[in-house]
Amino acid sequence: IPESEEGPGQRAIRFGGPVETQRGFVLHSQDYESSISSLTVPPSYRMTATLDVLEDIAEGVGPEKMLIMLGYAGWGPGQLEAEIIANGWLTTESSDALIFETADVDKWSASLGSLGIDPLSLSASAG
Repeated sequence: IPESEEGPGQRAIRFGGPVETQRGFVLHSQDYESSISSLTVPPSYRMTATLDVLEDIAEGVGPEKMLIMLGYAGWGPGQLEAEIIANGWLTTESSDALIFETADVDKWSASLGSLGIDPLSLSASAG
């Protein structure tokens, strides 16, 4: 369901990226840890890609805060680091408010705002 149509007991399923779109994962708060496997994502998150997290969510014992995704984006060894060094990415600190409480449509501008950048001041051309 779309994020805008989430209601009590309903969660949007987001597009995590173009790779293996039939596989999913849940990025969530640290209050939940899968009995099978959860990966800690610094500074204060976890990611779980096993079916038990969905079962626990359905039973009301899953994480308090979560994003459910299908697919992921992947990079070759060293590719992402090289892109960051080449200023191909702007990075900012994460926060629960940005990740779990900001509407998806507003996350980009909120991230830029946290760096003091007004999205309207950006240009599509270099020079």
